[in-house]
Amino acid sequence: MKLNKHQHFKIYKPFNMLSQFASNSTQQKRKRFLGELGDFPVNTMPIGRLDEKSEGLLLLTTDGKLSNFINISGIEKEYYVLVDGVITEAQITTLQDGVEIGFDGKKYLTKSCKVFKLDSAPILPERSKKIRDARHGPTSWVSITITEGKFRQVRKMTSAIGCPTLRLVRVRVGNIKLKNMQSSEVKALDIANLI
Repeated sequence: MKLNKHQHFKIYKPFNMLSQFASNSTQQKRKRFLGELGDFPVNTMPIGRLDEKSEGLLLLTTDGKLSNFINISGIEKEYYVLVDGVITEAQITTLQDGVEIGFDGKKYLTKSCKVFKLDSAPILPERSKKIRDARHGPTSWVSITITEGKFRQVRKMTSAIGCPTLRLVRVRVGNIKLKNMQSSEVKALDIANLI
């Protein structure tokens, strides 16, 4: 009996790319898709998603069971978030305790999470679209680690406290880190290190 050996990858999903390989939608004809990053095996799928305007660590696998397990298991996902304004300790505490966001047309209270302000801007690849500069007011970099993943959750959370997201980069899923990967880079992965 032949065993199928699944393949796994970590990629740096660039800004302005959808977290899918193709679309039949005519509105998405001009969009960028994951397939342009490499020649992936048949049945490769993203584990979770990053919205089009978000960037950073995205895991890919040919193992549907693994993908489902990671999506429902509550594994930590850490994001570096550039927000508009100077974030306060009170706002950080509010995020940590959970904020009310809209989800599927209803109000949803986010689970408690880890949040802290970064001492300095993280070293990240230049983004393809320029982010507004300091002339338009102060900004803050924060780390937000969540164990759930509602649609555009982190963006909605920072907006709920009055600090809209300007840039969002996922830097960690479980024990797998983005490290110094460059935008659009792909690396093969041993998924056993994940949990």
